[in-house]
Amino acid sequence: MNVQVLSDAIVPAALFKEAMARVAGAVHLVTTDGPAGKAGFTATAVCSVSADPPTLLVCVNETSSVARVLIANTVLAVNTIGSEFNALAMLMGGKTSLEDRFAGGRWTAGSHGAPLLDGAMVNFDCVTEDSHVYGTHRVLFCRVVAVRLGDVALDPSLYFNRAFRQLSPI
Repeated sequence: MNVQVLSDAIVPAALFKEAMARVAGAVHLVTTDGPAGKAGFTATAVCSVSADPPTLLVCVNETSSVARVLIANTVLAVNTIGSEFNALAMLMGGKTSLEDRFAGGRWTAGSHGAPLLDGAMVNFDCVTEDSHVYGTHRVLFCRVVAVRLGDVALDPSLYFNRAFRQLSPI
């Protein structure tokens, strides 16, 4: 076991990234559409904040091409995917143009226009209520206005150690 103890010094970014690679996360496609255009990206930095009101937290790199579109549109969808959508997650997470990222899926507009992926494990249709910049990322607080549940029997997509993984029953 390799333990690195640093006094009050800041943990180097490379070490922090390596540590976070050891934390498995569900894979989500975060999408938006509105006056600033259509955009989407692949994220693992998504979590629940509150059940009342139902709110999600979504983190996006402040320098990414998607960040400005998300802020301007003020609506987004969090599409939690099964492993059958891993290729689409790679497309959404790459250097593909914002519009071309949607080519690998079938989409339905949510109540405020954000693209909902047909066949996702769950779609959260959201309105951005607040956001803050912290370090390299913008943290969005998104009120969930609608939920569409998919097939619970799907194999969820996970990201661990810089690779997609599948969940197996114990």
